[in-house]
Amino acid sequence: MEDKQLLNVSDDQLGKVEIAPEVIEVIAGIAANEVSGVANMRGNLASNVTERFGKKKHGKGVRVDLSENGIVIDVFTVLDYGVSIPTVAQKIQDSIRSTLKNMTALEILEINVHVVGVQIEDKQEDLEKDHKA
Repeated sequence: MEDKQLLNVSDDQLGKVEIAPEVIEVIAGIAANEVSGVANMRGNLASNVTERFGKKKHGKGVRVDLSENGIVIDVFTVLDYGVSIPTVAQKIQDSIRSTLKNMTALEILEINVHVVGVQIEDKQEDLEKDHKA
């Protein structure tokens, strides 16, 4: 069985609190999905391959790397057509940072937003409905 790396949040008289990286992935994924302009989250090629072989990916579209310097989060997202990519990316970073700070009291070193696509299907469906009417 592999040794899972846990983040030690606190260690006091009552015991210690540890958070698994998968929990951070889930929290970051939910925070990113709540930002207006985000169509959906998408994993990178490696996570898509591991999902197909039966390994569950807890935070789809989010990768957490733990290092001695701090926590680095990579977010892979598809944005809605017509939104300002830099503005939405900044909102994603702000949302993830504030949500993780409030829920876990962890400081994040980096939050990298990777825009892997733009969703335009909903816009095309709306145009088709307008033409039929």
